[in-house]
Amino acid sequence: MSLSLKAPKWLDLTLYPFDNKFIQLDAGKMHYIDEGEGEILLFVHGTPSWSFLYRNYITVLSKKYRCIAIDHIGFGLSEKPEDFDGTPSSHANNLTEFIKKLNLTNIVLIVHDFGGPIGLASGIQNNDRIKKVVVFNTWLWETKSNPNAQKADKIINSTIGKWMYLYLNFSPKFLLKKGFHNKKKLSKIIHQQYIRPFPSKTSRLSLLNIGKSLVGSSEWYQKQWNQLSKLEQKPWLLLWGVHDEFITKEYLQKWKNRLPHAQVKEFESGHFLQEEQPEETLLEIEKFLNF
Repeated sequence: MSLSLKAPKWLDLTLYPFDNKFIQLDAGKMHYIDEGEGEILLFVHGTPSWSFLYRNYITVLSKKYRCIAIDHIGFGLSEKPEDFDGTPSSHANNLTEFIKKLNLTNIVLIVHDFGGPIGLASGIQNNDRIKKVVVFNTWLWETKSNPNAQKADKIINSTIGKWMYLYLNFSPKFLLKKGFHNKKKLSKIIHQQYIRPFPSKTSRLSLLNIGKSLVGSSEWYQKQWNQLSKLEQKPWLLLWGVHDEFITKEYLQKWKNRLPHAQVKEFESGHFLQEEQPEETLLEIEKFLNF
């Protein structure tokens, strides 16, 4: 079902010292890492990141837990088929297929950014397999009425927007950096690990497609939000970077209103808490897992 292959030459194995595994899904070959034994922690990334985002957590937590982190089809070390539509709905279906093929149960689901709607939609479909939920800055409701989302949607669907995504590798080169509150936390070495998975125009289609889905999948997000009752009584931990220019504290307040029993921790960080404050957020995750 899975096989390990050599890492690409650009991958820094001192930062990402894991065995690379692959599984064939209907949409393409998915890369994932599967480290440690015990209770399952399933890490789901957004854009333009990949499983590399969670490396600091996995290095520590795999000593006590089974840590599984996927790369969505079109991202990271996974296959990048040109005919894959790359919508969050399709990514969620891939994740469900992955969960069922590996027969994962009692999962602690850990999500961020677009990985929120992707992971939570799959979690809703497989709610009997989900034990707890950890959420970094993300959303799960309609976006078409959000002015900032409308502005981003207009840009990405423009001719110049598509050109920037496909020819300049705009998302990992520029947008990712903008997501950091403390820019010093994004070294050139680490930044390259986010840029290098997308070396060509065709490899960047996944970035463009998911970007278009910010508003393009608005109704689908709302449908998931309306079904969140299937998960909302489980234990939740919300880890939030309060200086996120994309997914602001207004989003956090909506989560708090929906999940009044959730544990909430706020950080002086931007969108990528996993890079800006890995030690502090890891501590909160460890406490939550022992709760």
